[in-house]
Amino acid sequence: MSINLSKGQEIILDKASNRPIRVVRMGLGWKAAQRRGLFGRLTAREVDLDASAVLFAGTEVIDVVFFQHLVSNDGSVRHTGDNLTGGAGRGGDDESILVDLQHVPVHVDQVVFTVNSFTGQTFTEVDNAFCRLVDESTGEELARYTLSGGGKHTAQIMAKVDRTSGTWRMSAIGEPANGRTFEDLLPKIAGHL
Repeated sequence: MSINLSKGQEIILDKASNRPIRVVRMGLGWKAAQRRGLFGRLTAREVDLDASAVLFAGTEVIDVVFFQHLVSNDGSVRHTGDNLTGGAGRGGDDESILVDLQHVPVHVDQVVFTVNSFTGQTFTEVDNAFCRLVDESTGEELARYTLSGGGKHTAQIMAKVDRTSGTWRMSAIGEPANGRTFEDLLPKIAGHL
């Protein structure tokens, strides 16, 4: 049973599925917003959003998984590949990042998921954007966070999974930001660690 999260809400992953979860998939979906007016269709641009996962030990960046570094150095986090256009509203995941929770090194206690418009388009040009957390072994959607309201920002700190005393939980962050890459977002991410 999926839980629709609002900004600031969190769930404990094992309680969401009533059993230990081994691998989760953070899925990102979006489509380009329809432009209005007579020439809207002629001037419409595709939107290239990029999902990234930043691995932290406390406040120290340990590794990053994104379209140019698809697998973490330890192999526990894997990006499935870059989508340059979005899903045209079909509702599926356009980019995914898999996290093998049992193999995330013990010193890594947080994985923060970000979304950036690499081409610099703002979220006013994006529709139906969401991130969701899926139990990869069953395909069950555990939680979903929907980006709403567009905005003149080019990035968003979406969510994080963090480990406390061996228990993993997901928190919806949903903080707008500006930047073309995850590196541009590190100062804003620091406030959520």
